[in-house]
Amino acid sequence: MEHMRNQKSVYAYAALFLVLAFAVAMPVGLAWAEDAPAGAATEYRDIPGMGSRNLIWIVAQQHLLLAGFVLGVPIFAWVCEIVGVRTGDQRYDKLAKEFTKLLTSSYATTALFGGILLFLLIGLYPKLMNYLSDVFFPSFLVYCALFLLETATLYLYWYGWDAMQGSKKGLHLFLGFLLNVFAFFIMVVPNSWATFQASPVVIAEGSMWAKAWTATWNPTWWPVNIHRLIANVVLGGYICGAYAGLKYLMAQNAEERVHYDWMGYVGNFIGVFGLLPLPFAGYWLMREIYQYNQQMGITLMGGFLSWLFILQAMLIGILFVGSNYYFWLGIMHRIPGSEARYRRPILTMLVILLVCLGVWMTPHSLVASLEEARKMGGTHHPLLGVFGVMSAKMTVANLMILVTFMSFIMYWRAGKEETARWAKVAKAGQGVILGIAVIVVVVLGVWGYFVPAITRINYFSTTQVLVVLFVLLTVTPLTGLLMKSARTTTEMVWGVMPARAGYALVLNAVMVILLMTLMGYARSSSRVHWHVYGVMQDTSQYAYSPALGYAAAFMALNTFMFCMLVAFIFWVATLGGEKKGGATDTASVKGKGATSPAAGGAPVPATGRQ
Repeated sequence: MEHMRNQKSVYAYAALFLVLAFAVAMPVGLAWAEDAPAGAATEYRDIPGMGSRNLIWIVAQQHLLLAGFVLGVPIFAWVCEIVGVRTGDQRYDKLAKEFTKLLTSSYATTALFGGILLFLLIGLYPKLMNYLSDVFFPSFLVYCALFLLETATLYLYWYGWDAMQGSKKGLHLFLGFLLNVFAFFIMVVPNSWATFQASPVVIAEGSMWAKAWTATWNPTWWPVNIHRLIANVVLGGYICGAYAGLKYLMAQNAEERVHYDWMGYVGNFIGVFGLLPLPFAGYWLMREIYQYNQQMGITLMGGFLSWLFILQAMLIGILFVGSNYYFWLGIMHRIPGSEARYRRPILTMLVILLVCLGVWMTPHSLVASLEEARKMGGTHHPLLGVFGVMSAKMTVANLMILVTFMSFIMYWRAGKEETARWAKVAKAGQGVILGIAVIVVVVLGVWGYFVPAITRINYFSTTQVLVVLFVLLTVTPLTGLLMKSARTTTEMVWGVMPARAGYALVLNAVMVILLMTLMGYARSSSRVHWHVYGVMQDTSQYAYSPALGYAAAFMALNTFMFCMLVAFIFWVATLGGEKKGGATDTASVKGKGATSPAAGGAPVPATGRQ
């Protein structure tokens, strides 16, 4: 009966939401009908008072953020389900199911915003949409087919969860794999439409399929695909972590605290896992933009949009510090007796992160008055100006990645003692690899000041990236082998994290959302007054790039709206699954041993200190 009442509440709130949306949309639709009579040949339509571009900005950003969450969570859930099958730990399977339940709610909302965006684009920008339809119509058909396949697979994956257990678990994992495959292609197909607007190619004569494929394979298509795929993993991980953080703060008993503490750790781990390679994907994208059109690259990195990259540095820096801070809290609180041992290394890493963040945030040209500029001898600061160039910023970005990676390795090793005979040699080798990597990154960064820009961009910065990737790809499996036979000296205790750990998880999620809204504005504004760069000019009254302050206000608005939307989705999704007196999935861990993903399967107690 309680479950039925909760379901009725869900339906009532959903109906209320639709009624409110209809009430808001009706006057707007009538205004459009009056401003643009049927059959009128128009290139643009506008919304008095609000502006068509502002409305498209909000709806498109909400749709893209929801789509990023919808595409990132299936990866999150599928990996957790695989880990649960391989380790035999049912918590992973229940965690995957819990977030797939959230996926079913957010999937419909994403489709709703996508439909609204499509109708708005057709109605407000008919000239642009007519051109894109002529070029990409075959890919529209492919997109529709993929959407149908993903919808059917999602329903089978979710509703077949309990039925496909035991011998049928392999079939359920295969459905999860198909779900991620379809989701990936649903992402890359519309990416071709957006990247063609920024980097169009010459479309040769041929069939409509040949033309669509030529336009799809444009210079920035795959860089954006990889960048968005990794970003979606980061978004999904950190939002799941924020969900767990909020649940942890609202927990009513020890079992809930244990469950959501562990869930927050998994979310933060996946977020960090995607965050480490994300700057490399962004660097590849910017390099392709420069190679396609140097003026577009200069607009982004050297024009008025360059100040956005200072804000980007702040947001990414906060993400790095927040993620490391959560790891450090885990070491200090989950592992008894570790405070004295790890306090000094943590302080050292914090200082390195803050110094690197300060360098990364330093602008090349300062906003200064005439008097200040005269005292400095120009717009460049005589001491700090040296940190405002890309050679310094690439160096500190790579150092921050290395520090974050070492925080995770330190957390992984905490409370363990290596028993393998070759452990000392392996640890010494890891130290040598890390030390050489740091030296190479710093030397190439300093050397970059004394070589031509083409050498610094094509060789030095690429070498820095490869060196850091080499560290990640060698130290990680080597540590995994060491931990496989390691002896647990101090059991990890879950459910004892302070409240600020939950706040850190929420902060990380907000920073990711704000970062994605910022970079969405940057990529769109790089086209300046073109709908399709160099091909179709924007002749509307909005043929200009919004000022940075105006754009920042919309970034904050979009971030707030998305956070409220996700909170609403989470709340509605949990109404039907809650039981009186506790969370649905926490009872299964009561009194049982938990398993740390970073501990190589070592059992840890599931009852925490209060």
